[in-house]
Amino acid sequence: MQIDRLIEAIRLHKNPTALGLDTRIEYIPESFARPHMESGGAASAVCAFNRELLRALRDIIPCVKIQIAYYELMGNDGMICLKNTIDEARRLGYVLIIDAKRGDIGATAEAYSSAYLGESAPYAADFLTVNPYFGSDGVTPFISDCERTGRGIFALVKTSNKSGGEFQDIETSDGSKVYERVAMRVSEWGKSTIGTWGYSSVGAVVGATYPEQGAELREKMPHTFFLLPGYGAQGASASHLAGCFDASGSGAVVAASRSLICAHKKTGTDDFVSASRSEAIRMKTEISEVLSGHIR
Repeated sequence: MQIDRLIEAIRLHKNPTALGLDTRIEYIPESFARPHMESGGAASAVCAFNRELLRALRDIIPCVKIQIAYYELMGNDGMICLKNTIDEARRLGYVLIIDAKRGDIGATAEAYSSAYLGESAPYAADFLTVNPYFGSDGVTPFISDCERTGRGIFALVKTSNKSGGEFQDIETSDGSKVYERVAMRVSEWGKSTIGTWGYSSVGAVVGATYPEQGAELREKMPHTFFLLPGYGAQGASASHLAGCFDASGSGAVVAASRSLICAHKKTGTDDFVSASRSEAIRMKTEISEVLSGHIR
């Protein structure tokens, strides 16, 4: 099961982080992008940039999260870039999360799932983010593929954006919040896919920008692995994350995108590889120090 592989990769690297490849052409140093732009356009430059980062960080970071919106934005060439980036990440041994937030019902949900989680998926992912707000009808097709292929999903529970609470924090008839009701359903959906390490292939997206809610959800969802967005550019620090991990320091992976891929902008250099490596090591150290004080 890929949930076991993710946990084992994190243990091997001693680093619960994911490289977010939310890559835009304006994030790439002009000196690097220019020759690729001249020969193949923006998608060529993005693909080359991704390839360099994937090769440079594989000894530090165990996981990659690719946000497909940035590739769709570039049209057909962007989708080729997406496929090439997926293939390179898989070749290098990363655990791969595709951040697409898919959701629909019936045959459409089955088609979405087959595209990323099926046996012959053209954009084969180890995990796919899923929007559960269609209810069970919209999630069951994804879970069926998880059961069959060993792949996994991360369902949106408490998102990292500021306005997420407009709907997610609404109080229901029993006094619980909407996101808490969703969390309980995600826990139920995951019972059929518990792996060796005690975590399910049905994980949850929990924003690191809401540490109190994250800690409460950790207590309520002991078998649910968390994907934690919001670190770095969105304002969450390592201290916000600790409560989202279990007592052994496991149970979550922290996604960082702009703080890693744009690290060179802070240092004022075109050497994006060195800047990203330095930031990846700094992030790993910071999170490890916080978790060492959290482990019981």
